[in-house]
Amino acid sequence: MRRARPGATPRASAERALTSVAAGDAYEEETAGETRSDSGARAEEGPRLWHITLTVSGAETPLAEVRRGLEQLAHDHPFLLTSRYAVDHAEIRYWEEARDLHDAAAVALRLWGEHRQTSQLPPWEIVGLEVIDRETYHHRIAEGHGPLPAAPVGVHPF
Repeated sequence: MRRARPGATPRASAERALTSVAAGDAYEEETAGETRSDSGARAEEGPRLWHITLTVSGAETPLAEVRRGLEQLAHDHPFLLTSRYAVDHAEIRYWEEARDLHDAAAVALRLWGEHRQTSQLPPWEIVGLEVIDRETYHHRIAEGHGPLPAAPVGVHPF
C-alpha cells in the first residue's frame, strides 16, 4: 500500500479520478429510476431534495478569516442555507437536489475540498456529514427534534 499526502495524484496517472464500487444486481433493480404508483403503473422518479449538514474541523484559524471564507462560499454558491463557525470548526447546512442519497452525499463530501482555494477556506477536514430526505427533515421538525430550521439564514458564529 502506497501512502501519500491527501490530494496527491498517483504516480502512474496525470490526473485524479474517482471510482465507485459496484452495488450489485439487487441495488440496480431497486434504483432503476422507476417506481410504482398507487395504481400499479410505473412512473419516472426524478431528483429529490436532501438536507445536508456538513461539519468540518481543524487547527485554530482567526474568526475573521473563517467568516470571510464562509461568506465567499455562500456568495459563490447561494444554495447554502446557513453556516455556523468557531475558531476550530464550522457547520454548513443546505439543500441538495440529487437522484438518491449516494449522489447527495458524494456532492456534499466534495464541497469543502473543491472550494477550499477559491473561497480561501481553512485547511480543515470533514468530520461529520448528515444527509436526510425532505420528508424525514420535516418529520423531525414536526416532532420537535433537530436539526432546527435554518433561521436566520447566513453565516453566523456558534
